Amino acid sequence: MKLPYSQVDAFADRPFAGNPAAVMPLGAWLSDELLQRIAAEHNLSETAFLIPDDSGEADYELRWFTPTTEVVLCGHATLASGHHVLSNDPARDRVTFRTRWSGLLEVARAGGEYRMALPVWRPDPKPMEAIIAALGLDSAVETLWNDNDYGLVIVESEEIVRNLRPDFRALADMGDVLIIVSARGSETDIVSRAFACGAGIDEDPVTGSAHAVLTPYWAEKLGRERFTACQASARGGYLTCELAGDRVILGGRCVTVAEGNLLLP
Repeated sequence: MKLPYSQVDAFADRPFAGNPAAVMPLGAWLSDELLQRIAAEHNLSETAFLIPDDSGEADYELRWFTPTTEVVLCGHATLASGHHVLSNDPARDRVTFRTRWSGLLEVARAGGEYRMALPVWRPDPKPMEAIIAALGLDSAVETLWNDNDYGLVIVESEEIVRNLRPDFRALADMGDVLIIVSARGSETDIVSRAFACGAGIDEDPVTGSAHAVLTPYWAEKLGRERFTACQASARGGYLTCELAGDRVILGGRCVTVAEGNLLLP
């Protein structure tokens, strides 16, 4: 059996930047065990699987897997999936995806980039002393939590964000949570890094879903609904963020860097 796939660098305007995702279109769902094994074989932060949606609600059904687990929401692999569909059908301007836990998502063309709509995940204040310690911080300006298991740690400066040296094992011991550290930026309005150690990803290069949490927080702090963002991982990535009612609109580019077939017995 040959299963075609693409590898796409999302939130990137050149190869080897942004966040890589494998995108694999299927005719029908394979077993969950096989999907997980395929994602582990790709060994990227996410593998996106999509099949035509027969319900009429969307164009495709979409699921995302890290090398170790299925996730509730993945922004960069959704953007990569939209890029895969739209770049193979120039007549289309948008594509919609039905997901199991995050509702309907959309990716649309916007000039030379894409705009993606995600749900708003507002964080609420919560003490997180153990997380602060695992990040190697003495203190934080503010700590917040979203019930989808996303922690947000606000620090005083971009320099602190960029110089973080977390204890990845300590973070992994806290389970399948995403920890985001953020501050105001210099070249962009905000800067962040994100760690998903419990999901097998020590540091995620560029995390769309993290900005579903960051956007409502920073829109309030900055006093405006639209701003720019940089995720300061080693690969790095740039986004535009907009708060639009109950949706977060993220803008970014994608580059296809590989195409091939996975061979199964």
